[in-house]
This record gives sequence, C-alpha cells and structure tokens, in this order.
Amino acid sequence: MKYSVLLVDDEEEVTQAIKRKLNWDEMGFEDPLYARNGLEALEAAELRTPDVVMTDIQMPYMTGLELAKRLKELYPGIRIIIFSGYDEFEYAKEAIRLEAEEYILKPIDAGELKSVFERIHESLDKERDERQNLEKLTNYYMESLPLLQEDFFAALLDGKVEEKRIPKYLEDYQIKLEGPFYCVAILHISTGDLPEGVSHVLLSLSVRRLAEERIDAAYNARLFSYRGSTVLIAQITSTDSKNKFTDDMDRFCRLAKTVCKANVTVGIGEIVGSIENLKESYNGAKDAVAYRVLYGTTKAINISEIAPPAVKQSKAEDMDLHEIFKKIKMEDETALIKSVEDYIEGGTSADMSVSEYKFFVLEMISEIYRFMRGNQLEIETVFNLEEDVYDVVSQLEKTQLCEWLKETCVKLQNLLREKRTDTTKSFVKKAIEYVNDHYADQDLSVDRVCMELSVSSAYFSTVFKKETGKTFVTYLTDYRMEKALQLLIEKDEKTYVIAQQVGYGDPNYFSYVFKKQFGTSPSKYKQGLS
Repeated sequence: MKYSVLLVDDEEEVTQAIKRKLNWDEMGFEDPLYARNGLEALEAAELRTPDVVMTDIQMPYMTGLELAKRLKELYPGIRIIIFSGYDEFEYAKEAIRLEAEEYILKPIDAGELKSVFERIHESLDKERDERQNLEKLTNYYMESLPLLQEDFFAALLDGKVEEKRIPKYLEDYQIKLEGPFYCVAILHISTGDLPEGVSHVLLSLSVRRLAEERIDAAYNARLFSYRGSTVLIAQITSTDSKNKFTDDMDRFCRLAKTVCKANVTVGIGEIVGSIENLKESYNGAKDAVAYRVLYGTTKAINISEIAPPAVKQSKAEDMDLHEIFKKIKMEDETALIKSVEDYIEGGTSADMSVSEYKFFVLEMISEIYRFMRGNQLEIETVFNLEEDVYDVVSQLEKTQLCEWLKETCVKLQNLLREKRTDTTKSFVKKAIEYVNDHYADQDLSVDRVCMELSVSSAYFSTVFKKETGKTFVTYLTDYRMEKALQLLIEKDEKTYVIAQQVGYGDPNYFSYVFKKQFGTSPSKYKQGLS
C-alpha cells in the first residue's frame, strides 16, 4: 500500500530537492504534495489527510512546531518529521514533546532520510494491519453477539453464572436488564395441530417474530430459544403488574392463534427482584406450562395463581422424586402410578444392604415431608402422628413399599386437587357475591371483579367457567335478566327505570337483551302479567 506525503517549506527549491533525492514509489509512497507555509498545509490536510508531513520550523504565518501541534490535535495518527537549519536543543525538545518521528538538520542526507521514511512506512503498515485485525474481530464479535447473548441467557436459567460476574457479561454482550423486577415466560407451541405445510420450527419463528413485535417494547423483553421453546424475560416495573402481564400474554395467545394459526400456551413464572433469581422464575414458568393439561391451551397460565407458593427444596432433592411430585400436581393418576413404580424399581436392587435400603426409605420420607410443607398440606391428613412413619415403612419389603408409596402419592394428589378446588370455589363464590351486590352498576366488568379479587382476568375467566359452566359475561347477563323479571312482576315501573336498576344505561339495548333471553320484550311481558 502507498502512503501520502506532504512537504512544507517556504523555500520551494528545498522541497523540490527532497523530492528528487528519493525514489518515492520504490519506498511505498505517493509523489509528495507541497505547501509553502503552515496555513497552506492545514488547508491541504483538510482536503486529504496525509499520512506523513515533513515540515521546516521557520516559516511565515505559522512555525513548523505550531503546525505539528495543530495537525496532531486534528489527526492523532499522522506522522510528523521536522527538519531545520538550526541545531538548537529547545527545538529538538519541543519536537519530542509533539511526538515527532524525527528531528533532522539541514543539509539533509538522502540515505538518512530514506531510512526514516522506510521506518515510517513499516510503522504505518503495522498500524494498518492491527486496525484491520481489530475491525475483523469487531465484525466477528458483532455477528456472534446474538448467539453469545442466547448462550448467556441459557446459562442464567441453568443457574451457571456467578452472581459477581453478571454485570461484566451484561456489559460485554450489550444486554440491558435494568428491571427493577423480572419475570420469565415460556411460549409453548402445540405440535398436535400444525397448519398444513408448516413445520414446528417455522411456526416457532413466526410466533417469536410476532412476540418481538407485540410484547418486546411494552416490557423491554428479551426473547431467545431455550430447550425447544421460545423464552421471554420481561422487565417489570412493579410486582403489582403481575395480573396485567398475565392478561397481556393471554391476549398474545389469542393473537398468535389468529395471525400465526398456532396454539400457544404461555407459562409464567414468579416475579423476581434480581437477575440471579431468573432460574427460579423459569422453573415456575416450566411448571405453569405443564398445567395446560388441566386448564387448556391457547392461554396464559401464571404459576402464582394456580399453585401455592412452595418452600425452597433442598439442593440435594432427588430428581426422580421431583418427577413424582410433578405428577402429583397433575390430575393423571395413571402417570403418577407409573412414576412411582419406576422410582422404586430404579432406586432399589436385590443386592442392596439393609442399611442402604433404610437410608433410601429415610430419604424418600424426608422428601415427602418437605413436599407437603412446601405445598401447605397438613402432615396428619396423610400420616398417623401416633406412629413412627419411618419405623413402619422401613420394615416393608420392596413390593409393599411400592404399594405404600402409591397410596401416599394418590392421597397427596387428591389433597392438592381438593385444595385447588377449594381455592377456586372460594374466589368464584366471592365473584358471585360481588355480582349480587353490584349488578346494578353499569360499569361492572370482568376487569373490575378481577381487581377486587387480585387475579388476572385470564385465570379468572378459565376458573369461573369451569366452576359455573358459564362465562362471567353470560352469568352477569342471566343474573340481571332474572332481577329484571322480578322487578317487572313486583314493581310498576317504566322499562327504562328497570333497565337502569339492573345495570343497563341504554333502555333499547336492555329490551334487546331481554327479548333475546325470554323471547318477548319487557313491555309485552308486563302486559301479559296484567
């Protein structure tokens, strides 16, 4: 590569002599440009920044030292050679301060000058190579950044990132997770009813793109692929936003069904206050997705609404038992029985010593106790407190132990089902009582009832229909119509007055709903009574 040179001297014959002394092309430089003083040199540098400037010191308007200073300020990478007819220490000292490449005295020796330019050419080549390598590395880094970010998120959810190193990773991978709260959601796409001609991979990409368009901005969300699903980390401003986030994700499920023809279930974990606890939120989201077998697909399921807050399990918790505990939470007794059989078969063997067998039983009972405490189940509902459970169970042989564990796990499954049913019945009962007290309010809605009950409308709507067999809107309409019938029978009021008394501001709409419900208008119904 050839580099450009600018010669600056008020004596043109000097610069012409320098030009003639060297073979510029052979040294790797373009034919030098010429400026008669510092001002001309600055103008020339503005049009095309030279790589090397060789300047005299004593010139009109601006000295060579002043020019060197200005050039270094404007173009830090420029190379400066200063030549002078004066052998003065102060000039040389100033040239060093200005980081000049050389300070050469006149008359200039051609051999010396050639070696100076060759050394500068070598230095420029080295700098160019380093710059190009840095650019290549930067480009490669930027191309790899999305993959590096996804790997980092996966490591976070696996709990494999040291807390103290998280800020450095966030900086290096250009990730903004400012919270102050976080929530993990898993976008699970059903593989059972894919659109014709569309693979699961393409459908997943379509759903992810839709999520990036509709969810990303609202929650400063980060979306990435992890273990076959699209995972979303939402940044939440307040823990009170839990219900809103759930409802927004529920609307997204319906949107994905319409736009992408995909059955998407969004599992939502607990809201956490730190990045290092994202694993905890992810595990909750994973459990929430599993509940689709109970609550259905194409909706958002928030783990905090469907399962009691669990006490943290011991790190030494047996993963096989953990699988059993997951089955207990599902309403599938057959799958539970199979998990118990696999656990007993895999955990015991014919050549086990008595002490090993007893230790296995002790660990199993300890885990069951922890599970019950974590799910707020009373110990006496399953075990007889008057006897030593461990002493009794450790005496059972393998087949008996398996039957005992099956019975115990089925009991736990039924208790959790009853607890869940009691909880849902309780807030459905409260919702019905709220309707009884506020049916005359024209602003009564699902959102208002959910606000009173502190649940998301997505969860409320699912449970209310499951318990009553009706949607909330249908139930409210039926209740208002029954009250309207009662008022028409008991009071001599005009139709618009009765409409207002049962929550309808528009008497025409009230008449329309009434006729749709009972097959006749309110006025005709009243005439029939008289």
